[in-house]
Amino acid sequence: MQQPIPATLIPGDGIGPEIVDATLAALEALGTPFQWDSQIAGLEGVKSAGDPLPSKTIDSIRRTRLALKGPLETPSSGGYRSSNVRLREEFKLYANLRPARTLVPGGRFDNIDLVVVRENLEGLYIGHEHYIQIDDDPHAVAMATGINTRQGSRRLLDFAFAHAVATGRKKVTIVHKANIMKALTGIFLETGMDLYERKYQGKFTLDTVIIDACAMKLVLNPWQFDVLVSTNLFGDILSDLVAGLVGGLGMTPGANIGMDAAIFEAVHGSAPDIAGKGIANPIALLLAAALMLEHCKLPELAVRLRKAIGETLNVDNVRTGDLGGRANTAEFTRALVKRIGNG
Repeated sequence: MQQPIPATLIPGDGIGPEIVDATLAALEALGTPFQWDSQIAGLEGVKSAGDPLPSKTIDSIRRTRLALKGPLETPSSGGYRSSNVRLREEFKLYANLRPARTLVPGGRFDNIDLVVVRENLEGLYIGHEHYIQIDDDPHAVAMATGINTRQGSRRLLDFAFAHAVATGRKKVTIVHKANIMKALTGIFLETGMDLYERKYQGKFTLDTVIIDACAMKLVLNPWQFDVLVSTNLFGDILSDLVAGLVGGLGMTPGANIGMDAAIFEAVHGSAPDIAGKGIANPIALLLAAALMLEHCKLPELAVRLRKAIGETLNVDNVRTGDLGGRANTAEFTRALVKRIGNG
């Protein structure tokens, strides 16, 4: 019998609790061994504990080293920092894994199967910003400093390369801007080329491309890419662009991987405008749960979950409104659970 796996559960804000409930129903139907510790964050954390990332939530993840998270909303006032950024920093979640695969055929782009691996802790997102006053304008000049380290670049690139090998990928593309940002992204490109030559040569094809050219090529011919790996800002932009090729953020999961913890999430927003209406699409979080199953060495269950999602969408034709269907969240969940039971 499978040993229980302790895991932190953060339902999140807006539609978060609805899509978390749908995901839990699917995981229960699969017979997964997760032992959930439910905690709060985001707006709910502010309301209940005065902090969008309460200490109890941090302590829980520190104990379980594993979390499934719905979307979190950070208040725009009050000086609160993003809970997502704080989680990445607190647990040194250096790798952001964003796969994108076509689930509903017949769209503008078809047969998409891409992975974006984004560095999560460095670059321009490190947050070293300040203003310089000129005359009576305190915000006359805005400055930001980006920092990429050799160690951080190597750690992320090694993760991306190892993931490509483990999942049978044939090509990895390093995305950079070393022609202009010669130091900041040059160190990332240089480290990747060196790591490939020393450790991974012959295991896959390595390519490099400048970020702006990459964005154009993704729109013209996304099938030329397989795995894209990049620095924080570029990876953030590309992961959303790639999500757009398969139907948007509602169809793509996210995993934040660190040395001592991993957090799996729906990367879309909390959608407060439809919260409580029971019409949210839970697929992004369901796919994040599949990534979580793989992380926990339960690949067979991940395969079953993805297969059931695909059959619910394309055999049963049960789809939520954002996918052109008429099903609400509960109806989609019931159809998915039934598929899992039949699988």
